[in-house]
Amino acid sequence: MVGIKQKQSLLGKFLVWRAKNIPQKKFMLILAVVVGFLTGLVAVSLKNTTHFIQEQVQHGYFTRYFNPYYFLFPIIGIVITVLIKKYLLKDSVSEPVPSTLLAISRKNGFIKFKKVYSYLVTSIFTVGFGGSVGLEGPSVGTGSAIGANLGKMMHLNYKSRLVLISCAASGAISAIFNAPIAAIIFTIEIFSLDLTFSSLIPLLLASASGAVTSIFLQGNMHLVHFEYIAPFVVRDVPFYVLLGVLCAFVSVYFNHYFFWMEKQFLKIKSFKYRMVIGGVLLGGLIFMIPPLYGEGYNTINQLLNGDIESIVSESLFSDYLENTWLLIALLLGLVFLKVFASGLTLGAGGVGGIFAPSLFVGASLGYAFSSIVNEIKYFSISNSNFALVGMAGLMAGMLHAPLTAIFMIAEITGGYELFVPLMLVSTISFAVSRSLKPHSIYTDQLAKRGDLLTHNKDQVVLTLLNIEQVIERNFKSVRPEMTLGELVKVVSRSNRNIFPVIDDEGNLKGVLTLDNFRHIMFDQKIYDSTFVRELMFPPPAKVEKNESMESVIKKFHVSNAWNLPVVENGKYVGFISKSKLFSVYRKKLLEFTE
Repeated sequence: MVGIKQKQSLLGKFLVWRAKNIPQKKFMLILAVVVGFLTGLVAVSLKNTTHFIQEQVQHGYFTRYFNPYYFLFPIIGIVITVLIKKYLLKDSVSEPVPSTLLAISRKNGFIKFKKVYSYLVTSIFTVGFGGSVGLEGPSVGTGSAIGANLGKMMHLNYKSRLVLISCAASGAISAIFNAPIAAIIFTIEIFSLDLTFSSLIPLLLASASGAVTSIFLQGNMHLVHFEYIAPFVVRDVPFYVLLGVLCAFVSVYFNHYFFWMEKQFLKIKSFKYRMVIGGVLLGGLIFMIPPLYGEGYNTINQLLNGDIESIVSESLFSDYLENTWLLIALLLGLVFLKVFASGLTLGAGGVGGIFAPSLFVGASLGYAFSSIVNEIKYFSISNSNFALVGMAGLMAGMLHAPLTAIFMIAEITGGYELFVPLMLVSTISFAVSRSLKPHSIYTDQLAKRGDLLTHNKDQVVLTLLNIEQVIERNFKSVRPEMTLGELVKVVSRSNRNIFPVIDDEGNLKGVLTLDNFRHIMFDQKIYDSTFVRELMFPPPAKVEKNESMESVIKKFHVSNAWNLPVVENGKYVGFISKSKLFSVYRKKLLEFTE
């Protein structure tokens, strides 16, 4: 206890000293650099540890008979992950990026400290043993937890905590891909952060800090590497347009079946059954198609360098290397089966993200598409270029982040030779996929629950509000069987002019306003013969306690009422008034935009 008090007093002294000597804006810049460094360190450590496990699994004795182990190792990884979550962490570790977005919109930017290490520990075993998901999501989730808890420790307000969380996401993506500009754009597009001077400078510092940390620890390396980029030629534009449309349809397919698989696993109540069923199905799928093993960056690099033989060599189709159409069919199989491999991994209890799977599917689709075109004798297009641009198309379609996709691939390739096709494919994929599926794979479920922040400030403020903040409860309730005389006595003790009518069980039966009976309230002749049930009227609309504020605003607009009752399972809770709602709205708007 003494040690804890001492730590608290030291932190308190530091905060007092900081308030006197370091202005808030400069302090945020310092914190941005710190967060960028820490998240860069997390991202590099997570990647290297996972790759170390994969190397141990794939060398020596296992290499001689590795094909059978493609079935076994993913199951082992899932079992270890589930046991860690259930018995060590004792916490549900859900998808990192949506969880972070939920914390921003519904938890005032507060994230449990446990998330600082839970994503790390679990994703290492999931992906290290072959789970078909990525490490970018866990890196962002871990970094966001660091930023949120650092902001809490420094007693920062909501807006400042949001900036630190965004800095953490930017630092993590920058460190993973060595793409600092794309990392900043990713944060702006996915986290719906307003790009102002006060937020841009911290993002720049955090992104640069993450990239520098990564380069210092492991050199100027890229996850994605290739030997040659063919120059862009105008005659290929129709093919890029067609690829953009294909990327959009595949993005919608991935989004749809990913959540479909999640629902199927939620129907299985026992975590043990989910673990076993999902693990066995995943192991069987990877055994038949080994390129689905792990994140898939090895396969991506083989595609970018035209080494398709290496992709097939360890699969059941290794004897058919000379059959071009069979190889194309295998690539299309990778496109459509990766969603099931990722869904099985997460549904069984694994932990990871879908950033890497989107790149995997995009590269496979782009290469398969170009191979089909090249089989037509009149055309010749670059397989590597279309694989690279396909990665951007899937990222734009699945994540609804077209600018991130464009700059990510541009930075990875180290130049702007493919900038025009990147713009074409990403824009078309984003536009078509958004028309078919309004929300990205990160935000689809949040949007359905009304928990999604957007770049629309009005929408953001409504999302940040909750009904508890605007409910007023100081209303005197009356019963339907009460007489007018009894009602007048209640009125004399109330300072409000609205009276909820409830029964003995607390159910809302109707509403009374003073205007309804003002003309008869002093007529003592009818005090005993007139009852509340004769005077009450049904409210123009009711608000459920768990309803979104956007829905509440719509009900006010449609009903043209000034006050609406709030109920929970039919039972009266209180009232919401326009004046209270607008007052709280304005306060939250000032807090968010200060």
